[in-house]
Amino acid sequence: MAKVVIFGSSEIAEMVHFYLTHDSEHEVVAFTVDENYLKADSFYGLPMVPYEKLEQYYPPDRYHLFIAISYQKVNKLRAQKYLDAKSRGYSFVSYISSRACYYNTPVGENCCILENNVIQPFSSIGNNCLLLGPNQIAHHCVIKDHCFVAANVSMGGGVVIGEYSFIGLNATIRNYIKIGKENIIGAGSLILADTEDRAVYSPGGTLKMEVPSNLIRI
Repeated sequence: MAKVVIFGSSEIAEMVHFYLTHDSEHEVVAFTVDENYLKADSFYGLPMVPYEKLEQYYPPDRYHLFIAISYQKVNKLRAQKYLDAKSRGYSFVSYISSRACYYNTPVGENCCILENNVIQPFSSIGNNCLLLGPNQIAHHCVIKDHCFVAANVSMGGGVVIGEYSFIGLNATIRNYIKIGKENIIGAGSLILADTEDRAVYSPGGTLKMEVPSNLIRI
């Protein structure tokens, strides 16, 4: 069991607090944010302290961190805080839901894998990744560091996701595809070929019909 300080006060931080509290052996003891964003001295009944002075309150030899930041700046903001805290001597916890289908394949630090993710054998997940879910991560897939996988994503066997990539809702990636670094794969995308670094894919939204709903027979 680790005593954990969560970086953040957003919805992601709330979710991490909930899951660590209700479905892990760890104990959340505090929150931290950059001093410029410190608006209160507590959050969810726990102390909220300035990140710049974190060692004074929760030193790295006694406390672990979880960096609970979403996919801002193509995951770069979360990576920046993770690497900074690591340079200051902090270790990190990862959370894997007890309701995920998981076969003890490698998962890095500062990862959050929520319920109903299916991670088949011989796959691996790097550091600082968030997998919301449900998602289907097939055999021999590799998700590299600092990635964000939304929900209902389907990856065929042998897919490789490059660092800092964002994979949106209901995206499908064919088997043995390599996704480049810093990709944005938008909601509903179908990827059938390897992608370049910093590529953006989006199939666009469904068109609105001209006929009003009151004239439709359902």
